[in-house]
Amino acid sequence: MDAYRLGLVATRIHYFQLVARLGSIRQAALSLNVAPSSVSRILRQLEDELGTPLFERVRQRLKLTSAGELLLYHARASLSELARACAEINDLHGLHRGTVSIAVVESVARGLLPAALAAFWARHPAITVDIKVMASQEAANAVAEGECDLAVLFDVRVPRTVRRIASVSLPIGVLALPGSDLAARTELKLFDLANRRVILSDQSLTLGASVEDALNRSLLDLSRRSRTNSIGLMVELALRDLGLVLQTRVGVEQELAQGLLVFVPLTDTRLPNRKLMLLSRSTKEMSDAASALGRLLEQSVEQLTQPSGQTGGQGLGKAP
Repeated sequence: MDAYRLGLVATRIHYFQLVARLGSIRQAALSLNVAPSSVSRILRQLEDELGTPLFERVRQRLKLTSAGELLLYHARASLSELARACAEINDLHGLHRGTVSIAVVESVARGLLPAALAAFWARHPAITVDIKVMASQEAANAVAEGECDLAVLFDVRVPRTVRRIASVSLPIGVLALPGSDLAARTELKLFDLANRRVILSDQSLTLGASVEDALNRSLLDLSRRSRTNSIGLMVELALRDLGLVLQTRVGVEQELAQGLLVFVPLTDTRLPNRKLMLLSRSTKEMSDAASALGRLLEQSVEQLTQPSGQTGGQGLGKAP
């Protein structure tokens, strides 16, 4: 169970917090699946009753006023206490019931998370796991603001109120088709991609910015065929030999295990490794169910340091 699902958080506060996090009424409305006018109306009613504006527009984004900052601080504190109460009530039932919420990036949702959930539900079939797929910084903020218990994400500054349970450094590489000239290599440099058609992550993904920066500094003559924020689409394009995709192994586990694609690491100082992190709320705010899932995910993340072919669910049986 959680405070939002139980209706313990007022709609006005929920809308207010979401707009504060996203900085946009339109983005908040999309997330809530409601009309932007509904969000605007509720915020306007809240401001009218408080007698002061909560937001001001700065460079096309909504920024909190001093009153807005004060309300957000106390709203988060209240939500944290409600979430703690829900966690303690869950603990009264042990691991026989309850809800865990987790935020993950798309690549984690494609491979690492399903394997961990299979092991988790084999032990705790009655526990509900609510999963939100979002960008890395949004996932970190969701944990910091009490919306999620756990998050698995890439390359963010960890908020002060959030625990980092595990992290692993992962190389970026090229997804190549078996039998291709690149698939026969054990490693690649950026200059090996010269004159190749490349499919890149766009700037909404943390990988996109680092790859674009490395390519620009390398002065390579690349044909940027496509940019997208969909890991699934990038993998599908790689399978169809429509361009070279630059990714980590995360999110491509099934295709690599089946031999449909080959991962060739890029060893270039201009392209640093990516850091995959598992974050959680403070220990006192975690239910037994959330802690159990966190331990399983910790094993899954740490196993990514093993050589290719030794990951993907082994060792998960040791989780409590």
